[in-house]
Amino acid sequence: MKLLYGTSNKSKIQTMKESVTPLGIEILSLDDVMTPEIDIDESGTSPLENARIKAIAYYNALKIPLFSCDSGLYIDGLEDSRQPGVHVRRINGRRLNDEEMILHYSALAQEFGGSLTARYQNAICLVLSEGLIHEYAGDDIASERFMIVDKPHPKRSEGFPIDSLSVHITSGMYYLDDDNHLNYKQKYFGISNGFATFFKRSLNL
Repeated sequence: MKLLYGTSNKSKIQTMKESVTPLGIEILSLDDVMTPEIDIDESGTSPLENARIKAIAYYNALKIPLFSCDSGLYIDGLEDSRQPGVHVRRINGRRLNDEEMILHYSALAQEFGGSLTARYQNAICLVLSEGLIHEYAGDDIASERFMIVDKPHPKRSEGFPIDSLSVHITSGMYYLDDDNHLNYKQKYFGISNGFATFFKRSLNL
């Protein structure tokens, strides 16, 4: 089965491919289809609202089965008014590039003594037809808790800039230093591979 992933983030597309290819699902990118200019107003206040907004907008334009995901970053102990939430890249009304994000979250960690504990809440909306929509935002597709530290790793993960500041709580190891059981991609796609479980359930695989 072919499904379009409504995102322009190539890193997210590759990671999702690795997650669902064993299920027989072929993930298409926006580059694989003739995509018209689509203006999407991600005005939702939660990852699920934004995933739904994006998926429905892409489906209305393309009329093919597709899904979109969204994430929100939530930092333990940070007051609500300063929580990144779904606006991880948008600070004081301005969209940050990858390096600007690293500088911003590094400074935030430094403000709190050098590290913060955080978690990503993830959501997905799958649109198979106008009347058949599946969506989910459960804990099994959320990330594990991890530390955001003030000293950036020299490596960069394009599209995932906070990876350069992300450290495993138990081992104290940067996720970018481990390609096995501490693989940083687990932060986005869940230790229990919850996204694959979602597709199995929604598509009766």
